[in-house]
Amino acid sequence: MTTPSILLKDLKFSYKPHHNKPAPLVLNIDELEILSGEKVFLYGPSGHGKSTLLNILAGVLEVKTGHVEVLGTNLHDISQGARDHLRGENVGYIFQIFNLIPYLNIRENIVLPCLINKKRAFGVDFYAQADELIETLGLTDHAEKNVTDLSIGQQQRVAAARALIGNPKLIIADEPTSSLDEKNTTEFMNLILNEWEKRRFTLVFVSHDTSLKKYFPRTISLPDINKI
Repeated sequence: MTTPSILLKDLKFSYKPHHNKPAPLVLNIDELEILSGEKVFLYGPSGHGKSTLLNILAGVLEVKTGHVEVLGTNLHDISQGARDHLRGENVGYIFQIFNLIPYLNIRENIVLPCLINKKRAFGVDFYAQADELIETLGLTDHAEKNVTDLSIGQQQRVAAARALIGNPKLIIADEPTSSLDEKNTTEFMNLILNEWEKRRFTLVFVSHDTSLKKYFPRTISLPDINKI
């Protein structure tokens, strides 16, 4: 039986009250289960808590009400430091705004998670893996270039490669194609899905662009499951 990578039950989340006023609920999800190795498209318009949910799954935000289980670990049972370790070892995060280090070259940006977290690097020739990813990106001749010399589409593919390095069990993609044109979006989707075929990590892909649903066997509407 396939085990869940993500299991949420009775999740309620609101940010801290402002000026002693009760804070409105941002998330109110009865149940969400995503199995190990699934690729799931989570969609909804802006303001429906997509980024908040991803930050909870990544262990950045702490939930006071409800059950949040990620990769077999109940996040309520561990400290913030332990959540940070869990994320660093097992989660690849693709940001909407890339968050590449401008003074590092392509290869240095890609291997950074393995240099920061030795457990993520354990048993992996991550420099060889980085070169393989760079070749997949079609950037072998530019590997020593700073990322600021790349196009927007190239930068986003480098950000995806950085998330993939070290074979994390869970990939979270937060609106990764929002700044890309149609051609670059197609290239990005081909990259991430080809890597999924090779490694079968769990992929949670979030976007407001419903045209991307065609790439995924399972799609979830956040407004449908978020009862606010």
